[in-house]
Amino acid sequence: MRILFPYIAQPHQTLHSLPIAMEIASRHPEAEVHLACTTQSHLDYVRSLAAYYPESKVQFSLLHLPQFLRRQTERYGQTAFFRLASLFFNKNYFSSFQGIVVPERTSLYLRKLGVNKPRLIWTRHGAGDRAIGFARDVKKFDYVLMAGHKIEERLLAQGAIRPGYYHTGVYAKFDMVHRMRHRTLRLFNNNRPTVLYNPHFNTRLSSWPKMGLNVLAHFANQDRYNLIFAPHYRLFDNKKAEALQLERAFGHYPHMLIDTGSARSIDMTYTSTADMYLGDVSSQVAEFLVKPRACMFLNAHNVEWEGDENYRFWSLGPVLNTIDSLGEDIEQAFSSHNAFVNLQKDYIRDTFDLVGNEPTAPVGADAIVDFLRMAS
Repeated sequence: MRILFPYIAQPHQTLHSLPIAMEIASRHPEAEVHLACTTQSHLDYVRSLAAYYPESKVQFSLLHLPQFLRRQTERYGQTAFFRLASLFFNKNYFSSFQGIVVPERTSLYLRKLGVNKPRLIWTRHGAGDRAIGFARDVKKFDYVLMAGHKIEERLLAQGAIRPGYYHTGVYAKFDMVHRMRHRTLRLFNNNRPTVLYNPHFNTRLSSWPKMGLNVLAHFANQDRYNLIFAPHYRLFDNKKAEALQLERAFGHYPHMLIDTGSARSIDMTYTSTADMYLGDVSSQVAEFLVKPRACMFLNAHNVEWEGDENYRFWSLGPVLNTIDSLGEDIEQAFSSHNAFVNLQKDYIRDTFDLVGNEPTAPVGADAIVDFLRMAS
């Protein structure tokens, strides 16, 4: 049984499927597991993560691209064009597998390229409420892994999944984070509470274009809190000059940490250590709330969000339409947190089917292998 885990999109999706690949390799030695990436830098990152599973034997490959495209990809990142190019120039390679396991949906394009034999399996990435995670094309996957009942119910209601062709209770990123981290990191040389500001990249939803710089300026000019600015990985994707400008403007403050796209921005370093989450629509809030803490959300677009299932997580803390009194609002969010604790716990129970600290990637690994055996 040959199973491929390709990584054709940005690195932040990697942790959502790679632990499953490693568990298949260790638990099912009859399976031949391949990990393939579009860029050398991404392949190096995948190798570094795989090292946390020394018991697993996998094969690593760099996907084929014409040399001029490879240079462009390394320079500009894994844009939609380069993701599609990765599929097109490797369709024969993809066709050689029984199963292809992906954290993104672009790989569905393989069907249009005539790659029909392998079963396409989706691990998802993230566990948020936004509609993008419940797109209609989900039904084109042969099998789906998901975190919990919240996602299951929505996908069933829209007919995107059917019983016997999905499995809940899998959020493999937590497994990887547990292996990577044995102690809490100290990010600041003081004892101030730390706020994580995590705006999304989508300009129609994000607080960054309208509020972001003012948020950073506020924290620069106060002495009560530390700030970690770690936006969604894609916010500064292909915007190196803008990212560098921000780091120069705010990176010298000892109580501010500016991270526009390092590995620490995607491996839960910051969601694990911050005392408060400040954001808009990123699904990282679900990872943050595995340990209930204060949250506050920025409604920069005056969305009528109450009762909208795509904004359910905004019920887990105060929602601001302006940041005119941000300092006072942060204090209020901390002091009023007890009013939201039970809502946060209910949300996490709904979002993740977790059994203590038990790893879930083995569950996903066994489910995929059982499905592929049945489908063969």
